[in-house]
Parts: sequence; structure tokens; C-alpha cells
Amino acid sequence: MESGFGSDFGSGGGGGGKLDPGLIMEQVKVQIAVANAQELLQRMTDKCFRKCIGKPGGSLDNSEQKCIAMCMDRYMDSWNTVSRAYNSRLQRERANM
Repeated sequence: MESGFGSDFGSGGGGGGKLDPGLIMEQVKVQIAVANAQELLQRMTDKCFRKCIGKPGGSLDNSEQKCIAMCMDRYMDSWNTVSRAYNSRLQRERANM
């Protein structure tokens, strides 16, 4: 089954091969959002692993599990706070233009 990401670029809704800029922009936005989510998850995993796992083994003990859970919660809370502040600042700057 095909995801549809490269196959719809030239369809333009059957308009004789014309590109639909709105469709392309939406697909680019989705791809950027997916890439950002993957990067966030990778960074969070790397940081929390380094912080919480002293000796990698076959399983996590209770303290490692708690550390990982708390680390990931703090990382997500921090990321959300920074993201909200950044978006708020962008909106203020756009309003002042």
C-alpha cells in the first residue's frame, strides 16, 4: 500500500497535469511535522538514556524505569513550553509587521 506522499504531487485534481500549490504545501507541512516529531523523539531518547541508564543490560530496573518516565515527561513539558513561547513570539512579530 502506498502512502501517497510522492504520488499526488502532479495530480492537481485532474487538471491536466497542473501542480496544485495548496496540495504541495500541505504535503510539505505534513512531512516537516513528521520530521520534527522524529527529531524530538530521537533527542529525548538520547538524553534520557544517557541520564538514566548507567549500565545497559537486558532489562530496566525500577529506578531506571522511573528515571526514564520522569525524564521524558520533563523533556516534553519543556519542549511544549518553549514551543508555546516561540509561537507566541512569532504571532506578536507578525502582528507588528
